[in-house]
Amino acid sequence: MTVRTAIIGLGIMGRRMLEHMIAHEGYDPAFLWDPDPAARKAARTLAPGAVIAESAEVAIAGADLVYLACPPEPRKALALMTAEAGKAVFLEKPLGVDIAASEDLVARLAASGVPVAVNFTQAAGPAMRAVAEAARTGAMGDLAGADIVVNYGAWPRAWQKAADWLRFRDEGGMTREVISHFLFFSERILGPLTLTWAHPSYPDDPALCETHMLARLENAEGLPVTVMASVGGAQPDRQELTIKGTKASHRITDFYADTVSDGGAFEPVDHGGADPRGGAIRAQLDDLLATIDGKASRLATPQEALRVQKLVEAMLAANGG
Repeated sequence: MTVRTAIIGLGIMGRRMLEHMIAHEGYDPAFLWDPDPAARKAARTLAPGAVIAESAEVAIAGADLVYLACPPEPRKALALMTAEAGKAVFLEKPLGVDIAASEDLVARLAASGVPVAVNFTQAAGPAMRAVAEAARTGAMGDLAGADIVVNYGAWPRAWQKAADWLRFRDEGGMTREVISHFLFFSERILGPLTLTWAHPSYPDDPALCETHMLARLENAEGLPVTVMASVGGAQPDRQELTIKGTKASHRITDFYADTVSDGGAFEPVDHGGADPRGGAIRAQLDDLLATIDGKASRLATPQEALRVQKLVEAMLAANGG
């Protein structure tokens, strides 16, 4: 049996998930909706057999699982509508930008009893599994913290520009969209983090999102997680998370590529498969089926997503220049 799925939000993330759900034998992405005609047209090209619903409500009504790839602002209402209808919910991150609203969302989703997961894309992938196992077995030695380094020539990146909201301070920015993934990964390995200090920098236009982020976080043992992120200058994208150990350190680049160092150059770790991104997304979808069936799953819970949101919003609200 395949899971009849509705995808709400047909921008780059929604269409990417649509492609992977089409390729996965466990899903039937049968209902699609987005308020933008161009996004609906692009999705129809990918899935000509799917129903382009008249509204989000109609799409939700026809599905057993609803994937919400819309911007943060409408996400809470759509998630609660889905849960109230007794359907499983798969949310993009962040849960939102208002902490109180997200706390209410998490509590109400828990009370509904429906299966819920949040799409932190590394959660079930081979890189996360390998680093977690290396940390657990002692192959890395004693853990020594983590470094997060993110650099972009421009934000949003060229492939994101259709999602115009990503450039605005209210909902967008690289801290919410990218650094959040690496904070989630770090918490999975190091445990819950607290923010020690942060220094975001913003452009003169108060409507626009941050251009730089410096921050230090710590786990319960005082191990540091340092963040250095910037936008600007002629440079390729750089997205790195290094989980450091006294015997070996793992560096995850571009979300999925796992490399390891024992003090020398970082060397690739072969987890099998020619497409690390595709393999990680398929692993997410495999675990989503387990979530729906009430089985153990490695996907991010709403509670984990709320923890990350609180860290992110505290970083963005810190005294910046």
